[in-house]
Amino acid sequence: MCQVFAGQDPERYASTTRRIRLNGQSTSIRLENAFWQVIDTIAENDGTTTPVFISKLHSEVLELRGEPVNFTSLLRCACLKFMEVSAHESQTAVAAE
Repeated sequence: MCQVFAGQDPERYASTTRRIRLNGQSTSIRLENAFWQVIDTIAENDGTTTPVFISKLHSEVLELRGEPVNFTSLLRCACLKFMEVSAHESQTAVAAE
């Protein structure tokens, strides 16, 4: 079982820093490439760019809960949530067939 995890391409867990604007301020976000791939997919599914998606998410979190303590952790958890919802939708679609 661990071979599935240990054997993955190291490029997936290498980190990349991207610069974006949040509320008009330039900032850097550093995430593992696997998370960037998921965030890029979420943005594409929303018909927007990754920076616009991240900025919108940040604004919505500010409105709901105030400034997040760790925004990169929130992004990682957003990726997990997206994967959970996607898996559930796939299961529901298969069950309906």
